Amino acid sequence: MQRVPLERKVLSENDRVAAELRARFQEHGVLCLNIISSPGSGKTSLLERTLETLPKHDRVAVLTGDIQTENDANRLKRFHFPVKQITTGGTCHLDARMIERHLADWKLEDLDLLLIENVGNLVCPSSYDLGEAAKVVVLSVTEGEDKPLKYPSIFFKSDLLILSKIDLLPYVPFDMEAAAENARKVHPGMEIVKVSCLTGSGLHEWMMWLEQQRRAHKPLAQTIVG
Repeated sequence: MQRVPLERKVLSENDRVAAELRARFQEHGVLCLNIISSPGSGKTSLLERTLETLPKHDRVAVLTGDIQTENDANRLKRFHFPVKQITTGGTCHLDARMIERHLADWKLEDLDLLLIENVGNLVCPSSYDLGEAAKVVVLSVTEGEDKPLKYPSIFFKSDLLILSKIDLLPYVPFDMEAAAENARKVHPGMEIVKVSCLTGSGLHEWMMWLEQQRRAHKPLAQTIVG
């Protein structure tokens, strides 16, 4: 009897904290991206290749979420950017309060880009705003091309779809065109990048998209100076 009102209260509180985070990110010119996928779709591998490519002096930080272990954070720390693991202890998503808490000892004025790797799940994370400028959804070719139709909320809310692990296409029955068509049925005009973190194919397109977003979120003063 109390489930719906309680859920609304939780989401309302989350939205309040997310709005505060978004205002802080905008004030400091920080582009925040929320990266979401099923478990094993390649989010961490994508972040590894991203951090590997970025200049070492870049003002970038990563928050990575998981139900248990700090494995993902340990993989990403070797690139010497600030990285924190958020261990949810059973919760199937990150929420805005978790982000706020883990940002407490980071100075946003020292950052330009904050990458959030959400818990592996296509359902729960779609309901929780983290104050991000955009959501990025990752779909690997080892999954079904009908995922956008089965889980429309996250595809509708995401600005970019990354089709990952395309090096496996010769070995799996995955229809790339059907996957793209299904995504655009849910989100017409959705941008799509096809990537292999193993071979590097498509990573340039991903980095170009990322750079375009970063430029768009720079404060006006920085844009003029740059």
